Amino acid sequence: MNVGVLWEVIGMGVRATPASTRSDEVYQRLRDEIVKGAIQPNERLVEVDLAERLGVSRTPIRESLKRLAADGLIHGGRHHLVVREHAPDEIREIYESRAALEGYAARLASERASPSEFAEIARWHEPEVRNLVRSPRQHIVDVNDRFHDAIIAAAHNRRLLDLIRRNREFYFNYRIASLYTDAEAQASLEGHSAILQALRDRNPDAAEAATRAHVFEALGVTLAKLQAIL
Repeated sequence: MNVGVLWEVIGMGVRATPASTRSDEVYQRLRDEIVKGAIQPNERLVEVDLAERLGVSRTPIRESLKRLAADGLIHGGRHHLVVREHAPDEIREIYESRAALEGYAARLASERASPSEFAEIARWHEPEVRNLVRSPRQHIVDVNDRFHDAIIAAAHNRRLLDLIRRNREFYFNYRIASLYTDAEAQASLEGHSAILQALRDRNPDAAEAATRAHVFEALGVTLAKLQAIL
């Protein structure tokens, strides 16, 4: 049997699934569970338990845990891995990196975005933010992510996209979002207006500056919320 293929029995038939694809699926599922809080900070990750819960062998689990460790989402020894809980100084560094990376992505998007890409960015901007802030905080996080994802895609730089993804998806984004007041949520969403206008004007300097300001505003709120709950 080709070691690069796992055989899955589906109904009455058999389908060949590349091992790398299975590993990617497991990695993405575990990453989502960590980022969205289904797996909590400081919770232990045991290979055999994860394999049993997800219905896979330990090989894709082991490969996924290595990738999650490289992402900075988990840490520890091989037999004692836990979800990482970031200290305030680490969170500051993450946001400072985001400001640099996402600011540059906005600069590139202002220069490279096609009309259809501008339309996609605008689709996730809600001018009447007072209506949006009344929705569940999870929905606000999703809208915010889609807005920024559309900008990053319009930058047309896959390496930059990967770096941003590694520096943006952390559990505290969802944890802190749930603590936002309506006024804080509204201020954050209104920051999208300045970014969008700079992109439409094809003004790289303004697009980068507006995005950096937006990220640093989020950092300020995040650190204040963490200080209040710790």
